[in-house]
Amino acid sequence: MGLRTGVLLVVVLLIAALAALNWGVLATPTAMSLGFMQVTAPLGLIMLGLTALLGIFFVAYVVYLQTTVLLETRRHTKEMQAQRDLADRAEASRFTELRNFLEAQENAHMARNAERHAALLARVEQLETMIKVRSDQTDNSLAAHIGQLEDRFDRRPPATTAAAPVGGMPPPV
Repeated sequence: MGLRTGVLLVVVLLIAALAALNWGVLATPTAMSLGFMQVTAPLGLIMLGLTALLGIFFVAYVVYLQTTVLLETRRHTKEMQAQRDLADRAEASRFTELRNFLEAQENAHMARNAERHAALLARVEQLETMIKVRSDQTDNSLAAHIGQLEDRFDRRPPATTAAAPVGGMPPPV
């Protein structure tokens, strides 16, 4: 129970206690003026009745305000839920777009890698071919040189066992 409710309950209990303790005074008829005529009635009961009527109006007003607040809260809750659903859909849409973008980027990256790989393989094959050609040329060149040397050795006259010439110079070839 809140502080306000407690204070209100104490005030109502005090009014009820005062009315019970002074019932005789409240019920005593008195001459009253209503402005346009005079009436004899118990002034205390009329004032107590007006206070009770004011309390009933107060409670009705509080119930009306509470109902209005509850309805407004319910409306706001529905609007918030609609906005939350809209935001969730937008977020899901952004995630879908991001996934599609990343997939497109990945596909483009894979295509570039495939192109680079194919180009690299072609270059390696080209280099292998060039090395093979160069190796064949070197083999042919080496074979030609060896052939020339063999021809020179074959055309050369047989060596005689002659004494070394004077001066230590080898004989001319």
